[in-house]
Amino acid sequence: MTSRPLQSVKLDIDWSAQTILPISFKGKEVVLEARAYQGCDEATQAMALINRAGVTPGATDAMPLVRVHSGCVTGDIFHSLRCDCYAQLQAALERITTAPNGVLIYLPYHEGRGIGLFKKIRAYALQDQGLDTVDANLEIGSPIDARDYTFAAEVLRDLGFPKIRLMTNNPLKVAELKAHGIDVVEQVPLVTTPGSHNKRYLETKRKRMAHKL
Repeated sequence: MTSRPLQSVKLDIDWSAQTILPISFKGKEVVLEARAYQGCDEATQAMALINRAGVTPGATDAMPLVRVHSGCVTGDIFHSLRCDCYAQLQAALERITTAPNGVLIYLPYHEGRGIGLFKKIRAYALQDQGLDTVDANLEIGSPIDARDYTFAAEVLRDLGFPKIRLMTNNPLKVAELKAHGIDVVEQVPLVTTPGSHNKRYLETKRKRMAHKL
């Protein structure tokens, strides 16, 4: 993945797509602000979950702690052990719900590092035969990482967060958001414990994709 020049993305923002969302997290009820966004392409959608519980009304000095999370059906929904997506999502929510100003940007169209669910499962089948995640993507004719962060940057600006602390291990995500005008003042690690099913997956991210693990 390489940084691309900033492109204008038309946001179809309907403020009726804003609500209060109570969630159950680790046995507790947590109330978050939820906003939904639609891009020019109907498949380009995002949801922002915001915790402002510790922000004094009118205060602007609480630096947002942000997780830009790529949707993962197998991990986030079914708790697949082949990746660390669910573990990262849970760790991010833990910090967001306890931070003075925490934000989760959820990008469902980023499934499979942007190649989609069908191609991701095809790549999984090749991983079953011995390929790592990088070579499996290349074998099916897909990019190693096809994600684009233009829309995520537009959402952050719309929320009034042009300057953030970003929870990620991926230096390319930092570079992409910076290229699209977001000032990432700090990269906050989000390291999870490897398991027998995702140890090689994490090693590949560290060795071949420069993730800070």
